[in-house]
Amino acid sequence: MRLISWNVNGLRAVMGKNFMEFFNEIDADIFCLQETKLQEGQIEMDLPGYYQYWNYADKKGYSGTAIFTKKEPISAACGIGIDEHDHEGRVITLEFDDFYMVTVYTPNSQDQLKRLDYRMNWEDDFRAYLTELNTKKPVIVTGDMNVAHKEIDLKNPKTNRRNAGFTDEERGKMTQLLDSGFIDTFRYFYPDTEGIYSWWSYRFKAREKNAGWRIDYFLASADMESRLKEAKIHTDVFGSDHCPVELEIE
Repeated sequence: MRLISWNVNGLRAVMGKNFMEFFNEIDADIFCLQETKLQEGQIEMDLPGYYQYWNYADKKGYSGTAIFTKKEPISAACGIGIDEHDHEGRVITLEFDDFYMVTVYTPNSQDQLKRLDYRMNWEDDFRAYLTELNTKKPVIVTGDMNVAHKEIDLKNPKTNRRNAGFTDEERGKMTQLLDSGFIDTFRYFYPDTEGIYSWWSYRFKAREKNAGWRIDYFLASADMESRLKEAKIHTDVFGSDHCPVELEIE
């Protein structure tokens, strides 16, 4: 199975660029989106052979997630069942026969870390949600998790030490999540590979200089280790400030 995730930073904008070309070419079994920035009815996606699932933020033009899947899931759910977190369209969970597929757009801690306290609460609640799912069947969780876990995961770790996405607090929460029974699949295959990122600022010619961050992930339950075949980051795909990431499983 080929699984793809992409923070499109506005689906309507990327549709006017190369979205469908990439979508058709990659032929994913499951294709997850973050930051669709849509309300219901603002776009019609003609995707023959795919079931579509959407979660919209209450606030217009903000956040939002979607999953397109060739196989119909047993069930689909939006959010994590906590009202404080479930108004921003950040999570979709699909249940299949042998695993759960979760897409997430993790809240950004923002400038001056003004949302860091909220982010910490989110991290604990989201981890509890995933670990509860994991007691029932294995979980694959993907999306923009808004953290570069280790220094190898961004170009300039020293100058970004206290910036949103690379605080000790956020990195610690990612460590906790992995320690609770999940594999960072890209690092599983490429533990020491440097210079591969999934997000670049639109400022300072960051993408041209490859001054990026790896903040888009596929995490898989440890129980799925034997099914992991390959992980990729499609750094050659443009259209957003993020690029797509991929996981292949048996």
